[in-house]
Amino acid sequence: MWNRIKNWLEIRIGLDELIRTQLREYRVPGNINIFYTLGVVALAAYIIQAVTGFFLLVYYIPHSDHAFKSVQGIMTTVPYGWLFRMMHVVGSNLMVAVVFLHLFSVFFMGSYKKPREMTWVAGGLMLLIVLTFCLSGYLLPWSQLSYWATTIVTSMPTAFPYIGDFIANVLKGGEHVSGITLNRFFALHVALLPPIFVSIMGFHIFLVRRIGISSPPFGASGEARRPWTEYRHESHPDGRPFYPDFVLKEMFMAMVYLVVMFLIIAFMPTLFLPQDANTPADPFRTPAHIKPEWYFLAPYQMLRLIPNKFLGVTMQLILVIIFLLWPFFDTKEEKNILRRPLLRGVFFLSLAMWIILTIWGKYS
Repeated sequence: MWNRIKNWLEIRIGLDELIRTQLREYRVPGNINIFYTLGVVALAAYIIQAVTGFFLLVYYIPHSDHAFKSVQGIMTTVPYGWLFRMMHVVGSNLMVAVVFLHLFSVFFMGSYKKPREMTWVAGGLMLLIVLTFCLSGYLLPWSQLSYWATTIVTSMPTAFPYIGDFIANVLKGGEHVSGITLNRFFALHVALLPPIFVSIMGFHIFLVRRIGISSPPFGASGEARRPWTEYRHESHPDGRPFYPDFVLKEMFMAMVYLVVMFLIIAFMPTLFLPQDANTPADPFRTPAHIKPEWYFLAPYQMLRLIPNKFLGVTMQLILVIIFLLWPFFDTKEEKNILRRPLLRGVFFLSLAMWIILTIWGKYS
């Protein structure tokens, strides 16, 4: 039976040639390291989010009167509902961490440089969409934590004169977070963001395969050091085969991702679900200590430290633009960050400041 199916596909799409050219004969750099697998791990993380999110949608009710009860019902009465919800909650946080690590490693390896500027921009846009996924999905349980955290975040546009209040009201559907806000965030989370994310991800993968995987800057081959004056595919003829060498490494890292996820679910189930996450939203009772999730703590603490709200939000928007367009600012040909003391210092200083602001925001 399998041979008949394989023969049917072979006649129509040339399956053997496709496997040979795209897997067995496709080469990756010989000195490639484990950080190059993080892109595939992020893809696996998104697939897990999409699958678990689909099953949660079967029982979730996007209405302010029923959202919290439906989520609690998923956790307590739906068979294995607690598992799918915990995978979705923990997975969203791990996915953000994986994308952060992926971008950090790409920056450190200098893989954003010519001709991969568009690859970096696409990856940066995916990070922003992942954060928007988390922000929109955070409100859906309609808990005390999600309600007031969303109230804080949606008030940020009011820092801008004239248009700030309008943007905030469009996000919330009124002056305050309400059932209308829940419906808008639900539509954003399940209908608008997924096709945008998948489209950019497809473009990102196309660019990676079209140009070829970037060589690590440490001991780069002669081909990798050649200046890019015209299009060429970085083929790495002396490298390792993509399959099975690199595919096995990617599968191993995907398994590590799942191990970490289930360790958190089994031994630290309240890590991302504190007490306020299991309390229904009450617009008339403001909690004493409500803060955004860990991936928003650094910008949140930065806003708290800057007395002028407009200046704080403007600085963060400028930093986001610089982050997205960084390959167009850094035009030096040297990829090895260890040979660029200024850039190395800026990289580690920025990373240290982000960690310090995150910890400060957590415990302040």
